[in-house]
Amino acid sequence: MNTHIIKEYLAKHSPSGTSQPIQLIAVILIVTLLALMPVVATLTEQSFYLTIVTRIMIFSLAALGLNLILGFGAMVSLGHAMYVGIGAYSVGILSFHGIGSGWAHLGIALCVGTLSALLVGAISLRVTGVAFIMITLAFAQMFYFLVVGLREYGGDDGLPISSQSNFGIFSLTNPTTLYYTVFAILMVTLYGFHRLVNARFGMLIRGCKSNQRRMLALGFPVFRYKLTAYVLSAQVCVVAGVLLANLTRFTSPSYMSWSASGELIVMVVLGGIGTLIGPVVGAATWLILEELLTSFRTALPWGIDAMIRDYWLAVFGILIIVVTLTLKHGLYGTLLRRREHKQ
Repeated sequence: MNTHIIKEYLAKHSPSGTSQPIQLIAVILIVTLLALMPVVATLTEQSFYLTIVTRIMIFSLAALGLNLILGFGAMVSLGHAMYVGIGAYSVGILSFHGIGSGWAHLGIALCVGTLSALLVGAISLRVTGVAFIMITLAFAQMFYFLVVGLREYGGDDGLPISSQSNFGIFSLTNPTTLYYTVFAILMVTLYGFHRLVNARFGMLIRGCKSNQRRMLALGFPVFRYKLTAYVLSAQVCVVAGVLLANLTRFTSPSYMSWSASGELIVMVVLGGIGTLIGPVVGAATWLILEELLTSFRTALPWGIDAMIRDYWLAVFGILIIVVTLTLKHGLYGTLLRRREHKQ
């Protein structure tokens, strides 16, 4: 059960590791740009920039959580938006009852999310492939219709949030405070995942992706490791949901719909599945294109500009197909591979 056995196996059967120089440059650029965004928003008097970048970071966090099991463990979950919804509704329901403590919001969200992930993971991880996908989807739909049935909390119409999370020393009511809170959590998550996927735990999860039977034959407790990864992945999505509710001041069943889970998968694949920065790139690309297409104002003949705004999802779908066919490993993943081939 030595770790060097996994290292040796991964060296032979996994894609080459990420290029350290380009990885470092990417991280430095992202950190610098994100840290300076409030200054840019203030100087340009465009507070909207702060909102959209905060949203990008929140969905980057959720995509990072999903990428832990999808990219490194080959566990395709069509129900991870459920955990985003659990985080958001924890804030909404507690605020509805006059509880504005951020610690209560976060604590309840993580407790409910962790217990839900343990239940879903304990059942779904006993199977693989399509069966795993269908079980995660089934649980997500159960939670979705449960929330729709909660008429006291808005049902299908959603629930406005009267008070945002207050952590005592700071409150997420201020947009800049919320921004830097999301920024700090995203940076900690990136660093933590970097350490995790390169540790014994991460190597075993990646080994299961390459050949689970081999890992079992070597005597590793595969189920326990995969369940731990699944729960950790869900917890990150729960935190993203808490932050999303504070940003939008609203929560809705649509946050945990199967289509929302599909969007998270697209973000991961678009940026580069199984890479550290890929989900961030994918989330940014998705949300920026969504904003550009839905607010398209360039005058075009035959009413094409209006068609782009009305049918932006169709246009976006075509763009995703083109990217997927031309950039097999995603935007960031392809960049890494090309850099490695040159070296």
